[in-house]
This record gives sequence, structure tokens and C-alpha cells, in this order.
Amino acid sequence: MRTPPFHDGNVHHLLESRLINFPYDVNCGLQMHSSLIRRLSQERELEAHQGCVNAVAWNSKGSLLISGSDDSQVNIWSYSGRKLLHSIDTGHSGNIFCTKFVPETSDELVVSGAGDSQVRLFNLSRLSGRKRDDGAISPSAVYQCHTKRVKKLAVEVGNPNVVWSASEDGTLRQHDFREGTSCPPAGTPHPECRNILLDLRCGGKRSLADPPKHTLALKSCDISSTRPHLLLVGGNDAFARLYDRRMLPPLTSSGKRMSPPPCVNYFCPMHLSDSKPQMQLTHVTFSPTGEEVLLSYSGEHVYLMDVDCANGSAMKYTSGDTLKLLHFTPVLNRVEDQLPVSNVVQNGFERRSITAARPEKCMMLIEIAKKSLEEGNDHFYAIEACNEVLERYGSDVGPTIMHECLCTRAALLLKRNWKNDAHMAIRDCYNARGIDGSSVRAHYYMSEALEQLEKLKEALEFAMAAQCLAPSDNMVAEKVESIKNKIAAEEAEKNNNRSEPRFEPWTRRVLSLSEILHHSEPNSDAFQDGPRFEREDSDYDDEVEFNFETQISGDEGRDVESNVLHGSLNLRIHRGSNSLCESPPTSSQNDKSSHQPEAVIDMKRRFVGHCNVRTDIKQTSFLGQRGEYVASGSDDGRWLIWEKQTGRLIKMLRGDEAVVNCVQCHPFDCVVATSGIDSTIKIWTPTASIPSIVAGGSAGPETADVLKAMEDNQKRMQFNRRAMFAHELLEQIQMHEGSLHPFECVQS
Repeated sequence: MRTPPFHDGNVHHLLESRLINFPYDVNCGLQMHSSLIRRLSQERELEAHQGCVNAVAWNSKGSLLISGSDDSQVNIWSYSGRKLLHSIDTGHSGNIFCTKFVPETSDELVVSGAGDSQVRLFNLSRLSGRKRDDGAISPSAVYQCHTKRVKKLAVEVGNPNVVWSASEDGTLRQHDFREGTSCPPAGTPHPECRNILLDLRCGGKRSLADPPKHTLALKSCDISSTRPHLLLVGGNDAFARLYDRRMLPPLTSSGKRMSPPPCVNYFCPMHLSDSKPQMQLTHVTFSPTGEEVLLSYSGEHVYLMDVDCANGSAMKYTSGDTLKLLHFTPVLNRVEDQLPVSNVVQNGFERRSITAARPEKCMMLIEIAKKSLEEGNDHFYAIEACNEVLERYGSDVGPTIMHECLCTRAALLLKRNWKNDAHMAIRDCYNARGIDGSSVRAHYYMSEALEQLEKLKEALEFAMAAQCLAPSDNMVAEKVESIKNKIAAEEAEKNNNRSEPRFEPWTRRVLSLSEILHHSEPNSDAFQDGPRFEREDSDYDDEVEFNFETQISGDEGRDVESNVLHGSLNLRIHRGSNSLCESPPTSSQNDKSSHQPEAVIDMKRRFVGHCNVRTDIKQTSFLGQRGEYVASGSDDGRWLIWEKQTGRLIKMLRGDEAVVNCVQCHPFDCVVATSGIDSTIKIWTPTASIPSIVAGGSAGPETADVLKAMEDNQKRMQFNRRAMFAHELLEQIQMHEGSLHPFECVQS
């Protein structure tokens, strides 16, 4: 299938634009131009670390690169010489997860955060006159007030005095270098630091409708470079949160768990707001312009969202809107009721391409997609063709073309059936029904999508509506009959289960998990402890390992024995109480009924093809000064680049033997640094002789290998969805052992 041209044209046109009065920064456009990205290949491998490299970051000038590793070393690299300048023995007793240059300090101050719950500050000027391998310098400051792993650091452009740290203890702390050089460990008799900017130990939400009451273990945070008062955080639930630092209460200590402060916006794709099992964010970040955010989920895709709703491109929803989307209601033909389909970037090149766009070109792309649908192949590229019409030319095509494209893309998504493709098809059908309320295809594909999601009653509503619109359509009649048969079989199975004797597996008199761990009955005084404010790590002083086995549905042709998942799970069980929020003493039922769910900003675009299930530090990032491309690491050792405007995959590169976690673009040049499980850092530059979607151009892997890699990644995510892995197993244990919470899985 012939691929459509890229949004930024070619370099010749870009350079030619300098000769006329053209309101476009050519240097920014050249940094990450599609012709350069498609030539990216590995130029250098930086070797010095002895463990996984969990963090890489450039300084503001792009002259230095900093990295942090499991070996507790922080290394400083020269960009021009591609060589190691300094190696700092940080003294951390845990893996380093984050490290940064402190702005406006002539790159002399660097900061690191690690699994030992500490944040450490170092002055590189103390290394002057020392040999490169002599990095044993004492830190300028040590902050020990966190009680769990520090996963992310944030700095503010132009501020040399403050760094922010996000930890799995549910707090985001503000460390001011002017106030002190150290702080005592949490739980000691010394006065605690009053440096908690965000206390989210009671801020986690199970779903959109539930009130926040669980500890939100923070995994990521970011500060907007254009509006530094805006702070973005994400953790072990589905919702990223945007805060205005000017509106937050004064800094507090950890003596009391406070109710979470109100945030400016929540971000979450609508279909993930009530997902089971619960989602977890691994990375959140602002775009270079500060107008958009990227969210990366464990076991999910990467999502793009608008920060502001004022421009009309972002859509907010509540819990009631999710039901509205899935249930049949007659609609009027009103295009303005659609979910957002397109948000065209209005720079000079986009205006020119839209002006030149003709309906004939869009119809040609739709015909290509429809042919692929009929032949049953190339679904991925057919969907990209539809994306090209809807995302690039959506504001320039009429409702007839838009309706045709929406229905075609919905059908292709259902055929491809990657993770959450059915939810995307539902969105397209909803929009298509908004254009044409009597569309048989929109109703039919909506019923098929709901059937894939096992929402049979809702699927039947839409199938019967399609039958009313087309009584003589045999395919629609067969769909109605098929869904009715499935509902009847489901009801019969329920009736059979009611008539059979039931066995309660958890009521037999055997030692319960709580008895094994606590050596006492579940209702004994050991479970009635009041609030405890000592170091939270001490609550995890019971550890148990047990084996589990679960049956999963496998691919056709796979061995039966290989469909049985064997494994062992190592757990640390929290013995204390998790309900320590400062709130009036009311029942949880009353709390839930009085809680008014907040409106949430929905997704604008989805980027598919990677896999994110093995690590909780996997990054996604914008490439270029304008952020026109999106990149992410993957569990298959590759990293991927998509065009932001359309979600189109334009590059896939092998960056690690196991997992790529970090992807960081140079501030000004077309250079990218990546790292992961390997102990090396890879530097990528546009040095390939031939442009290609893969490394090596024509000498590299074929396009078919790219599709296979993406399909394998989808299988990995579906596999982890079906199998009873750690977090799902913990939920089941928690359901039966209500006195034990929260649970923490210790991953090796």
C-alpha cells in the first residue's frame, strides 16, 4: 500500500520558505523533519555503567548528557566528544530512577532520586582536578524525608534553588536548597521537614465515580516549561492530575494524611476511567509548547490530550457520559455533537496542505481502506489511511466523506482487534451516528464492537436498531439472531449455576493468609491498630512467597501445556491501616453517595504498536522544539516514533536487548538518546543512507517485520490482560482478606 506524504513536506520546500515572508521558524522545522527522522540510526553506544540505565537527561544547552543507573552511579557525558566526563559515586543504596541538571547553575549542580527513598544533590565543581574514575564526593544535600522509592524529579526553567520529587509514598515534596542541606529520615524523633507540596496518600481513585481515598503511589511528574505554575503528576491509578502551584495550600509535614487538594484538570481516556483491573501510569509529560500532555500506561497505549478546554478541541466527560456512549438512544443528525475527531495544527505548512486538499484525495484514501477491508489484509495501513483523512483533512471534508471514513475505520478496527480497538470503533460509530442518525453501518458496527466487549444487551439494542433501518439486510438479521443466541446461552448457564450446589472455596477451615502472616485470627486486636505515623517501610515487615497456576487462552496451534502459566509471587503485606485521611467520620457508603465525580479531559489521539508491561519507568516523550513527533520505548527492545498529528508510525528502531525505558530528544539537534535494561546509552542521529521505517534502510528489516513486531507487542499486552498476573491476583486476595491492604508486589 502506498503511504501518504508527511505533513512537513520535504526539506527543499522548507528551505525555500526562507526566501519569502513566511511565519515559520525554519530551524525548529528542520530539527525533527520527517526526512531526517526516517534516516535515524545508531551512531554511538556510550559505555561506563554497570547496571540498567534508568534515567537520561540533557542540559539546557544540549552540551551535556546525564545518566543514572542501578549501579548507583551518575555519569556526565560530553555531547560533542561522545565521551564520559565525570562519574559520581552517589552513595545511594538503591537503584537510581531519576537524575537532572539543576537549571541556571552553569550545569554544576545535579540531583538524583533513588530506590532508597533519598534525593541527593551534588556539586560538580568539587570534581575539578580529580581523575575521571575518582567520583567519590560527598553530596551537598541529602533529603531523606520520603518513605518509599523516589521515581521522578522535576525542575523549573530558570529556578536554581528548588527541585521537586515524586515518590511511591504518595507525596510530592519541594526541596529548597536555601533552607537546609539535609533532613532527617522519616519516622525519627527529629522534627520532620515541612516540604510536602502534594499529599496524595488519600488521593487515589479506583474509578471515575469513586471518591479519592487510596494512596496514590506517584510514578511521574512534570512542570510546564511555558507555564511553570502548572504541575502534572501520575501514579498507580488511571488519572493524571494537573495542579496550579499558586493555588495549593502551604507546605506540610507527613504527620497527618490530608485530603487531596483540588486539581485543575483530570486526564484519562474515557474507556479507561472504569477499567478492571485498575490502570497505572508510568510517565506523564508536557509538550514543549505546554498545550498538550502525553500519558503512558502500564499494559496500555500512549495517549495525547489537550491541557485547556477553552479552545474547544478537548472534550470533558463525566461518569454518566460513558453510559451514554454505550446505550442506544435516537440521535439527530448534528455534526457538532461528535466526539473530537481532528485537531489540525495551524502552522504555515498545515494551512497550505489543507488548502490543497481535495475531496478526491480523501476518497482515494477511503477507497484504499475499503479495498483492504474487503480483502482482509493490511488493516494497519488501511487504518492509517483513514487517520490521514480524519486527522489531517477532517475540517476540510464534508459530512458525507467523514461519515464514510468513520464507518470504514470502525470496521477496520474491529477486524484488527488490537487492545481497545473496539472502544475506538465505538467512538467512530458514535460520531458517524451524529452525522447520519439513520446509518445502518454505524449501528451495525456499534453492535459488533459492543459484542466484542461482551456487552450483549447493549449490542442487541443497536443490532435491532440496524434491523429496523434495513429489514431486508441478511447480515444485520444474522447479527441480531447471533446476539440473541449468545444472550440465551448466557442465561442458561446462569440458571445451571444456580441449580448446582455451590462451594465456597474461602470458607473452609484452613489457615488464612492473614493468619499465616500475622499468626493471629483476622478479627483479633492485631487488625484494630489505630493510625501509625512511623516510617511506612516498617509496615511491610511480613513477606511470603507462593506459587500460582492459571489457565489462559492461547493462540491457535500452541501447545496446551504452554497455555498454563506457572510462576511464583513474592509479596510484602502492609499491616497498617490505609484509611488515615482527615475527613469527618462517616460511612464509606455515605462518602460515595455524597461524592460528586469530577469532569475529566478525554483523549485526543492514541499511539499504538509498542508494549509496556515489564517496567514502571517507561517514558514517552515529544521530539523536537515544537513536539511534532512522539516517541516511546517498548518491552521488545525497540523504540518507536509516531507523527503526532495523525498517530502514524514512521520509525521503529532496535535500542536494547530487552527493554527500552528512556527516550530523550536533544534540545536543538536531530539527536536522540535512549537507554533501558542494557548498561549502555545509545545515541541516534540521521546517518542512514536511505530513509526507511526501520533502521538500516533497504538493507534492514522489511516492513512486514514491523507489522509482526507490533502484532507481537499486542499479543504481549493481551496475554498480560488475560493471565492472572500480580496485580490481579492481589485484587482477589484483597477481596477475601479485607483486613490486609494495601498490597505491594515486590518485583525483582
